[in-house]
Amino acid sequence: MSSTKAALKAAKAAIDTKNFEEVAVQARKVLESDPDNYHANVFLGLALDKQDMNDESERAYNAATKIKENETLAWQGLITLYEKQAGRKVDEYHKAALHLAELFMKGDDKTRCQTVVDKYVGFAKKHGTRTQQKHALELMLPTSSLYSYLEGRVPNPAYTYAKIVEIVEANETERINKEIGERRTRLGAKLGHVTLEVKREVLENSTLEHLYSCIIDWTNDDDVRRLYEEKVLQRAYDTLAVLPSQKKADKCLQVQKLAEGLVILKHPFALAWKIAIEWKDAESLEGWDGGVLREYITHFPEDGLSKVLKGYMASEISPFPSPSIPADTDEDQDDSAEPLTAEDRLLLMTEGVEESSRSSMANRLVGEYFLHLEEYSSAIEFAKRALDLLAAESQISGLKFQNNLDAVNIILATALVQYQSPRNHPEARMLFESILERKPVDTSALIGIGLILEEEEEYTGAIDFLTRALKHGPDIKVKAEAAWCKALRGDYQTGLEELESCLPDLRESDTRVKDLKSQTLYRIGVCIWNLDTTKSGRKDRSGAYARFLSSLHANLNYAPAYTSLGIYYADYAKDKKRARKCFQKAFELSASEVEAAERLAKAFADQGEWDLVEVVAQRVIESGKVRPPPGSKKKGLSWPFAALGVVQLNSQEYSKSIVSFQSALRIAPEDIHCWIGLGESYHNSGRYIAATRAFEQVQKREAASKDIDLRDTWFSRYMLANVKRELGEFEEAVKGYEDVLAIRPAEFGVSIALLQTYVESAWRNIELGFFGRAASSATQAIYVAKSITEQRTGAFNLWKGLGDACVMFSYVETYTADFPVELLQSMLEYEIDQEAYDLLANIDDVGRDAIQSMSSEETRSRSLVLCLHAAILSHKRAIYVCANDIHAQAVAWYNLGWTEYKAHMCLSGGPTSQYRSKQLRYLKTSVQCFKRAIELEASNSDFWNSLGVVTMQLNPKVSQHALVRSLYLNDKSARVWTNLGTLYLLQDDHQLANEAFTRAQSADPEYAHAWLGQGILAHLLGEVKESESLFTHAFEIADSSSIITKRQYALSAFDHLLASPASKNPITDALQPFFALHQLSSQVTNDLVFSHLSSLFAERIGNLSEAVEGLNSVCSSVEADYEITESSTSLTHFAQAKADLARTQLAARAFTSAAENAEMALDLSAEEETGSLDPRARRKYRLSAHLTAGLAYYHTGSMNPAIDMFRMALEETDGNPDTICVLTQVLWAKGGEEERNVAREQLFDCLEKHPGHIGAVTLLGVIAVLDNDQETIEAVKADLQGLTTQGGLDLQLQRKTERVLAAIASSTSIDNERDLAELAQARNAVMLAPWQPNGWSSLANLTEETYPADVALLTARGAVPPRGTLDAEDLCREYAGTSRLGDAQLAVMVAPWVSTGWEVLA
Repeated sequence: MSSTKAALKAAKAAIDTKNFEEVAVQARKVLESDPDNYHANVFLGLALDKQDMNDESERAYNAATKIKENETLAWQGLITLYEKQAGRKVDEYHKAALHLAELFMKGDDKTRCQTVVDKYVGFAKKHGTRTQQKHALELMLPTSSLYSYLEGRVPNPAYTYAKIVEIVEANETERINKEIGERRTRLGAKLGHVTLEVKREVLENSTLEHLYSCIIDWTNDDDVRRLYEEKVLQRAYDTLAVLPSQKKADKCLQVQKLAEGLVILKHPFALAWKIAIEWKDAESLEGWDGGVLREYITHFPEDGLSKVLKGYMASEISPFPSPSIPADTDEDQDDSAEPLTAEDRLLLMTEGVEESSRSSMANRLVGEYFLHLEEYSSAIEFAKRALDLLAAESQISGLKFQNNLDAVNIILATALVQYQSPRNHPEARMLFESILERKPVDTSALIGIGLILEEEEEYTGAIDFLTRALKHGPDIKVKAEAAWCKALRGDYQTGLEELESCLPDLRESDTRVKDLKSQTLYRIGVCIWNLDTTKSGRKDRSGAYARFLSSLHANLNYAPAYTSLGIYYADYAKDKKRARKCFQKAFELSASEVEAAERLAKAFADQGEWDLVEVVAQRVIESGKVRPPPGSKKKGLSWPFAALGVVQLNSQEYSKSIVSFQSALRIAPEDIHCWIGLGESYHNSGRYIAATRAFEQVQKREAASKDIDLRDTWFSRYMLANVKRELGEFEEAVKGYEDVLAIRPAEFGVSIALLQTYVESAWRNIELGFFGRAASSATQAIYVAKSITEQRTGAFNLWKGLGDACVMFSYVETYTADFPVELLQSMLEYEIDQEAYDLLANIDDVGRDAIQSMSSEETRSRSLVLCLHAAILSHKRAIYVCANDIHAQAVAWYNLGWTEYKAHMCLSGGPTSQYRSKQLRYLKTSVQCFKRAIELEASNSDFWNSLGVVTMQLNPKVSQHALVRSLYLNDKSARVWTNLGTLYLLQDDHQLANEAFTRAQSADPEYAHAWLGQGILAHLLGEVKESESLFTHAFEIADSSSIITKRQYALSAFDHLLASPASKNPITDALQPFFALHQLSSQVTNDLVFSHLSSLFAERIGNLSEAVEGLNSVCSSVEADYEITESSTSLTHFAQAKADLARTQLAARAFTSAAENAEMALDLSAEEETGSLDPRARRKYRLSAHLTAGLAYYHTGSMNPAIDMFRMALEETDGNPDTICVLTQVLWAKGGEEERNVAREQLFDCLEKHPGHIGAVTLLGVIAVLDNDQETIEAVKADLQGLTTQGGLDLQLQRKTERVLAAIASSTSIDNERDLAELAQARNAVMLAPWQPNGWSSLANLTEETYPADVALLTARGAVPPRGTLDAEDLCREYAGTSRLGDAQLAVMVAPWVSTGWEVLA
């Protein structure tokens, strides 16, 4: 014990000397013996504190406080320690300060107690967080244990609460912003939802409302109290807005109570007043306190809702009486209290509702006021806005506002009934019915449904609802409406009596009463009008007419009265001028007056005022009266859409007219005129399939209708024929036009359409290659034109169509003999001064004399000349008849120009032409025609293009200018670009030509002549393969009218065949060119070169009869030309044709004729003439003639002449190996030993000069086998085996080689080994060419196995055209080689002229 005291004394002495290390040592000594020594712990804490050992010091002080809790020394030490550490131990400081202050309070030491509190609050404010500052301030609140002791020494609680409020507000704001920032970045988070969620979490647990209330309770300042009352309300409202719906009820009551309190105190806090006003749930404004509304206006005069309330409460529909003005008010107040005019009210309310767009009350009142003003569209707009705002307020407050909703819905539904009636009736009826489910006796809803039923012509139901409404309150308007429904139901007498009983009550000066009186008088007039339907009764001016006038006296703007007066003037008074004025006035006042609108539209249409028709129809459509609501029994109005469609059809707005007619047909599907209008719109817009369906619907309805005469159906048939014509279905179009003409034979337009259809059909058939049909259609067109001239001769389209029909024969020269000359002559001479035909006759020599010469035998023999002259004369007459129409005249000159150019192309060239001295007369005439067309219409690109074409040879500079000008007007024309490229090609400018052709291909890839021009260019540049490809492509995409594409394609194909004699498929390569030339022969009859070429193609494909016939024709034509011209060119051509004819006759086994023609060809070409073919070509056809003659003599048994011919062929060809082979065969066939020796010598010489010639080798091998010359056989065998292994042999040569090798193998083997040798040779052939049928076929013949025959058939099927050159006979043999019945039948089918298949089948 003494040691403890000594240690404590030592520690105290050390403290005095500030030796804190010693203090700590001495204190620990004491604590070792007495751990509960209070002073030792305090000394230790102090020593450690001074040594900055804060944690150990705190533990020592805490130990001391536990030993003696009511001693202040340790607590003071802790406070000193905490203050030293700044903000690290603020919370521990709070606990120590509170305990120390309570100790001082127990010791009744207020000064030291206050000091501790003040010191701690200041410390927390400086070093603590906002939450710690809030805890510090709470020590001075009434809720603190110290407040009652320190009251008067600490600040007023209101001040302290205000400080705490600031802290809490800052904390909550910070937390809200932080949480929103963190959560909004989450996947799928939405800002609105996140904000609501965070605010709900914060506001639900907030203490601010309580703090605001505490300030209100403790403050002595009324302004502060009001301020925090506002904050309490705002806070409660904000909390209510974010609470879930199930928690809103209590909070809503609190908000309403707070708001009512502020309103009672008349405190000008807008939120409180708006809650008190906006959250009031009442059916009408009478449910509100008028005083409260006026006080709101007084407190917030510039608020939007105040302006709306001020205007509404000053209006005639306000339920509140005007406030009385005190007698002692001054003049200023008197001025401000002056009543508002109607315009001022409307302006004030409109301005107010714009400023308070979020106020449901303002929108409701404005909507109700506009409904009163019958501004239904505005009423609907504001009512819908009010509904949206009520829904938003309901979501915030949790209140249903059912009465408010019903009231606004009644405003909306009532306006919908009247606005664009009856479009909105379904929506309005639904609203009324929903209200009646809750309030079965709601008068407004009953009246609304009654009016809807009245509009839908359900008058019984309307009367029932209106009568029910009258039971709950008399209303003169409802009574009049019920009476009118009875009249509309057909009970005009009852309706008249009840309407007249309403008149005594309609004597007030109110505007609405005047309107009702006007309506009632009009309806009385309607009842009288329908009660007496006689003409005299309706003309009686004291009857219905007088009531209509009285109605207008009551209200000059009542539209139905004007409509009825208009009907009276139009139908009975016969005053169209007054009637039209009445209809116009009625329609101006109301677009719902559809009767007046329809009569106006008809009147405007009769006068051709289509703009006014469109205005009337469009306004009726926009009125909403056109389409009845779904489920309504009322019929819609189709005529506004039909009228609008007609207007749009006339103005060429076809897409719009289609929509209009479709809309009309949805309302009236049986309206034939609308179907016709729809079909015509489809037709004009190019939608021909849809037009066909529309006109088929017309015909279907016309056939089903009993009221329509057959003669009245012609227009739909005519239009359907037009559609068929546009679709290219010319036969059906012709039938349609003929059916119309059978009904109306004098219908000029239909006849012209029939003529044009025949012309178009002819041209289409020319494009498709049906030349006979084209000639037939052109002939029919001429006969139709003849029938038209009997009716009218002054029509431009008549003579244009006739000229086009005549020109068609120049495209199918084969059928020019069918041209009806006498008919054309009579038409051209009919009703005209023939001097008109002398137009430009001084140039083209085609005038009235040409008409007279048509009947001469000399002219008739030149049918092509007749066709073209008739076409020229027809186009000249077209110019004559359209002298007063500049545009038609320009087209007529253009047509004449092309016809003259066509005549130039057809009549001015060719080796047999008789008109060479005047070969440019047609061309010069065409130039003059195109110039005249350009003078009349210089902006037409086709005219410039034509001028460029016809001047291409006459003047290239003019041609270039014209073509460039055409491209300037239309640079997308592939035809013009091609013509420009042709010009450059003629001028040898290959680069520009290529660019022009490329531009043409880009503009239209399907234009064949662009590719053809580029092909010619490639040919000129030596690019043979490229030119062949381009010519082929041009031919494939061209139509059959193009002559030059056929010519170039055929020439290119023939050159290709000549350049590749070893072609894999010569027959198929020749087929398409042959067909092209066959078509060409129908289009151009005197083209000897291509007739000759066609015969050569016919020879190649095996059509020998046609080849012989064609070459005979060529020979005759060339001979005739030679007799006239005696030119060496014609002589050379004749000799060449004879050589080709001889060769063809040889193939046809006409040996005698072949020999004669070959001899003639040799005689004619014995000496080379000037101007003949080049020497190489001459040698070729002379070689052909020699060989042909030799073979022909051989087949006729004349061996010596045959040998002579072959020898001469050898001399002229310098030992041609093929000729030697033929000569060798003939010599061997003659049979003499000398001849055979010569044959052997010729073959050996040939092989020396031409080693490896397959024909010579195989022929020598055959001779060696026959002579049994083993040495030669071995040499031939080695050569043939080398040739077969090298490859490159076609199928026929391969088969020939294999047969020779098989014969050699057979001849060199003994009898018992012969079969094996042949078998080995067959197997060798299979190994060398397993893809060819020859080896397999031989192997099948040598064995009894079926597999080789099957493989032979398989390979043979793969070697036929177009994949190979195997012919039908070889394929037949392979089918027969399988010995199967089915294959035998196929063999017969493939080649029925071969006996092999029949033998197997037998």
